[in-house]
Amino acid sequence: MKKLTYLFVLLASVVLKAQNEPFQKGSVMVFWGWNNSAYSNSDIHFKGDGYDFQLSDVVAHNRPTPFSFRKYFKLSNITIPQVNYRVTYFVKNNLGITLGMDHMKYVMDQNQTVKFSGYINDPEYSSLVQNGQVSLSDGKLLTFEHTDGLNYVNIGAQKYIHVINKKDLDIFWSYGAGIGALVPKSNIKLMGNERSDRFHLAGFGTDVRTAVSIVILRHIVLQAEGKYGYINMPDIKTTLNNKPDKASQDFVYGEFDFGIGYTFNTRRQH
Repeated sequence: MKKLTYLFVLLASVVLKAQNEPFQKGSVMVFWGWNNSAYSNSDIHFKGDGYDFQLSDVVAHNRPTPFSFRKYFKLSNITIPQVNYRVTYFVKNNLGITLGMDHMKYVMDQNQTVKFSGYINDPEYSSLVQNGQVSLSDGKLLTFEHTDGLNYVNIGAQKYIHVINKKDLDIFWSYGAGIGALVPKSNIKLMGNERSDRFHLAGFGTDVRTAVSIVILRHIVLQAEGKYGYINMPDIKTTLNNKPDKASQDFVYGEFDFGIGYTFNTRRQH
């Protein structure tokens, strides 16, 4: 009888422990965080009425918002910094399907000279090309940003591995991958045309990801994540009204994000 009682208590403790797992089947995690990113050099191809040219090995960086409580936490300003937000549903214990958006920012370095190939019919702008190169420093030919932003709307899958499991503290390491659409708001001024500044479905992206998640009291999640991905945008709008005008580019990127989340279970516990 004592053995049966001991076995019952042991099984009950295992069941109760499983029910208290932060990322068990049926759990939902909501997350909000901030990111910093880096981009490879890219070739940007511009095409429209009277021009068809490519700028090669263009350098760009992200533009993190300087920290202040007002800029990062005031409700009317919280989407201004480079932010990440997502919802994860756990289809199995420690296996989550994530829907989210990475709001990155991409800014072409203005102070650079790049290789030029192709043609521009307008003599005012074709004269800027010297010996197969063009300086972008004065902004006359081009200013080019995805600053509101380089929006990667993605769905992914992530496997969580329990590293530390204590009463009120759990630590997970996770890995996964994602795929999604790029919907940038591109701020571009090209050859004196009226500045383009609008959201547009421009292309697609993919990524691989890994993260460390610290779960406090089974619900509060502190998470740091790294991503490595590829972005391809064949349809970037470059002018406000001229529909044929567009640019295309592709590049790889690295991203680090960190933030806070909350996890809860949607299934009734017995």
